[in-house]
Amino acid sequence: MGKIKSIEYFRVLPRWLFVKITDEQDNYGWGEATLEGHSQAVEGCLDAMIQRFVGYEADNIEHIWQTAHRHSFYRGGPVLMSALAGVDIALWDLLSRRLGLPLHVLLGGAVRHKVKVYSWIGGDRPRDVEAEAKERYAQGFRAVKMNATGDVDWLDSPKALETSVERCRIVKAVGLDVGLDFHGRLHKPMAKQLAKALEPHCPLFIEEPLLSEHYEGIKQLSGFTTIPIALGERLYSRWDVKRFLHDTSIDILQPDISHCGGISEIRRIASMAEAYDVGLAPHCPLGPVALAACIQVAMCTPNFTIQEMGLTIHYNTEAGTYDIKNYIRDQSVWDVKEGYVEGLKGVGLGIEVDEEEVRKVAKTAGAWPPKGFVGPDGSIREW
Repeated sequence: MGKIKSIEYFRVLPRWLFVKITDEQDNYGWGEATLEGHSQAVEGCLDAMIQRFVGYEADNIEHIWQTAHRHSFYRGGPVLMSALAGVDIALWDLLSRRLGLPLHVLLGGAVRHKVKVYSWIGGDRPRDVEAEAKERYAQGFRAVKMNATGDVDWLDSPKALETSVERCRIVKAVGLDVGLDFHGRLHKPMAKQLAKALEPHCPLFIEEPLLSEHYEGIKQLSGFTTIPIALGERLYSRWDVKRFLHDTSIDILQPDISHCGGISEIRRIASMAEAYDVGLAPHCPLGPVALAACIQVAMCTPNFTIQEMGLTIHYNTEAGTYDIKNYIRDQSVWDVKEGYVEGLKGVGLGIEVDEEEVRKVAKTAGAWPPKGFVGPDGSIREW
């Protein structure tokens, strides 16, 4: 046992927010509190958590989680839950490092020795995807995800959807399974048309076919298509998730470990999903700390299906040279072979963070701004 001595956070390129917690015996752990486009808000929340939790017993992870969530009065939401995720992940890393064990052992032990993964192709406005698909196949991936469309109007020409179907066909011809991310960009009139058009091409899943707040529309759409429906990155707790499970409107749940309160909460969400025969495929186009936490969860979660992996995702390449192989000492942990990465076997999260690089980059890293689409008439469109 040891009391928390310090909680630090580091904004680093391309758009990530790392958290380090150290106890009075100088044991430490790393977490990730990335909330894309809202780093400053999460940093403000972390400042408040630093004032509150320095001096708490670092091993009492659940007590700290409950205190942060229930004593905040205004609960949940992306900012609070992302800050809490960074703290929670770091505390689990600290505890398992102190005990000299891989984190998944503390969560019940491994149910698999390697983890199925997929990567991204295509960017925000996907066009020529064949070359990228071939590159991913050569890297060892056997599944990818891409945005289904660019920006689409509330009711657009059916022609706006034709290239989506063609891209799906091209990528599958390379030998890859493909998930299509609607990204909440489409409204119901267009989402129904695209789901029907894609069905003969058997995508791996369609993600966020509508925004998560349109739960009744998602329920309707689930009865309209045989394609598995996935969502969850904009659900931040088990209370946000339970409506979709009760409605039996989704097939794959995609909570983000850095948005939903960390390891403690994603484990509870996974167990809820299992009871409804829903698979877990965590959202993670983020940094290496979040990805390592996801891999640890995947290794001990029976209903885990596939893990998103942000290797050379367009958000990273647009910002320069920083990617998920930065900030860690052993880059080989992210090598992909026949669609899998090996389970992480080192202590804690199973990665060693290069603290010197983190501190160096954090000195000058700016905040990543939110993105958005505007239609030709000047009106806001979903991004």
